[in-house]
Amino acid sequence: MKTTLTTFFALLITQTVLAQVGRPFIHDPATVTECDGKYYTFGTGGGGLISNDGWTWHGGGIRPGGGAAPDILKIGDRYLVVYGATGGSPNHKGAILTMWNKTLDPKSPDFKYSEPIVVATSDGYEENDAIDPGLMLDPTTGRLWLTYGTYFGYTRLIELDPKTGKLKAGNKPVDVAIVCEASTLVYRDGWYYLLATHGSCCDGANSTYNVVVGRSKKITGPYLDNVGRSMLEGGGKLVVATRGGLIGPGHFGHIVLEKGVEKMSIHYEADLEQSGRSVLGILPVVWKDGWPIAGEKFKEGTYEIESVRRGYALELAVDFTRMPVVRGFGQPNNEPIKPVPAQQLADVQKTWPTGNINLRIGDYMSRPHQQWTITDAPDTTGYLGGPYYKIVLAGTDRALAATANEDVITVPAFTGAPEQLWRIDQLTDGTYRIMPKVVPNSGKKLALVSSGDSTPTLAEFEFDSDNSKWNFRNH
Repeated sequence: MKTTLTTFFALLITQTVLAQVGRPFIHDPATVTECDGKYYTFGTGGGGLISNDGWTWHGGGIRPGGGAAPDILKIGDRYLVVYGATGGSPNHKGAILTMWNKTLDPKSPDFKYSEPIVVATSDGYEENDAIDPGLMLDPTTGRLWLTYGTYFGYTRLIELDPKTGKLKAGNKPVDVAIVCEASTLVYRDGWYYLLATHGSCCDGANSTYNVVVGRSKKITGPYLDNVGRSMLEGGGKLVVATRGGLIGPGHFGHIVLEKGVEKMSIHYEADLEQSGRSVLGILPVVWKDGWPIAGEKFKEGTYEIESVRRGYALELAVDFTRMPVVRGFGQPNNEPIKPVPAQQLADVQKTWPTGNINLRIGDYMSRPHQQWTITDAPDTTGYLGGPYYKIVLAGTDRALAATANEDVITVPAFTGAPEQLWRIDQLTDGTYRIMPKVVPNSGKKLALVSSGDSTPTLAEFEFDSDNSKWNFRNH
């Protein structure tokens, strides 16, 4: 059924990780889609999930027709929903149907699905099973494409009419892959990427699902992986596989939030922390050497926060406290060699102001005023794919906070105020964006930036500028 970087590896520390929170239980999810400030996905069986923020999920999504493995695509001011009518019948007789709605919100007066239209079928004898559809609107041509199929035979590509959702007149299916299912297409930088799910599904923690990818300069293929093997021969470069207790990811959906910020929606066949049930997952998309790979939900820990602009570290703007220095270069010294203890917080904290303290950026020296502990905030809200975080100086309750002057400071204690909550997104190049939940007395969405080699502040995020990017070093 359809069912990088130094920083990247530094974050792989031991920690219990949930895919999403609330009641994120679903199988074969459609691409997570925003509608009027909320997020929606549908799954096998006709139901779906809704989230106010993209982190905490609950039931309530409505999709008629039953069947399996739907997908969603917004085209203009309407939403096209596609699904497989059968869900993988033993005789492999299947049908793909499309329908429209003005909204995904079942409480809206505009909520009404159009009559479903059959766009693809399989007769049980041909080498294809018409389920597991995925939609893609080509940004270069405006043409609408749909892939479908499972392990029984080929994955196929057809063209739809973006105005009606019907099969394009005269269009014939094209075989693009084999030994996979739950496929979809992505376009980026002159390449078409075919993402599909390999492995076994529907066996809980024993499922071997994983997502692979091939690419082509033509939408009709051939789709080759990183070693030149065609997906018509079983090829495919790994995108995401089992990680920890999150078993069997599949059903990739691509979400572009803005330039440099992309996510994937998937399901895990089993989340061992949530009774081994199938759950929704959302991960960053990182592009490396022209290929998509799964990023990471940020891991709690203590880090140097490093500016990509120069490689300097975020630190308290306090007087530098010197450590003892051994003098006499080149002079004989017969004293025993022994370790020098690192500078401790207790050695320096008493010299710091007790009120608000400003920030600066400087050479990383592994000193207490440069080390930050980042944990999930005791807050019930989040954003697409993650919770808000609390950032405090390690060993203290001194918290990073945004100000009404669009600056960033530290305050003596974390109170849970919204200007002390931080969003951390892994970007498509593997670096990170850090944003306050709220800038006081402002409706602007601002990010932590390095406005100079030594000055951190808040400003609009620019993906093309290293001023807006950060790394987290776990020394």
